[in-house]
Amino acid sequence: MILELLRHGETERGGGFRGSIDDALTPAGWKQMNEALAGLDGWDAIVSSPLQRCAGFAAELGKLHGVAVDIRPDLRELHFGQWEGRHPSELMLDQAEELGRFWDDPYTFTPPAGEPVVAFRQRIVDVLAALAERYAGQRVLAVTHAGVMRLLLARARGLPDRDLLQVQVGYAQLVSLRRLDDGTLKEVSA
Repeated sequence: MILELLRHGETERGGGFRGSIDDALTPAGWKQMNEALAGLDGWDAIVSSPLQRCAGFAAELGKLHGVAVDIRPDLRELHFGQWEGRHPSELMLDQAEELGRFWDDPYTFTPPAGEPVVAFRQRIVDVLAALAERYAGQRVLAVTHAGVMRLLLARARGLPDRDLLQVQVGYAQLVSLRRLDDGTLKEVSA
């Protein structure tokens, strides 16, 4: 399976730990995503996170290309617990030590009331296996989040767990992975 991953564009409430907050794309966010996919088509399937910053764009893209959209709840972003909606600069004022521990190794520190990254990883690995079974041998576009993309890119690049947050993923960034039959991921050029 070829899996092309597209991160959502700019959202109404801006950056920071968005997690499960269901904010919409700004007009600039729609433009960013359209520009990222300009001239591309030929997907056998489009899958999406259920959050509107992904699902709204995926629905429009599916209509445009005549491809059904498969909403996958497990493609949602990591839940950041009490940090949801907060920006790192704000957390530096009252939780600098905790934020530093999270940035240093997100597998060993979970934001208060947040989803452990190890559980997030398992959720993403499981949904990827389900997608590979359903769409074996096909080209799939997944409209999703930075955390999902970081996790999959880190696996494809063979990075140690603690380097997860070193993987940079910008708004409307598009990357392509090949999932082999044994579950291995390989990053491929677009």
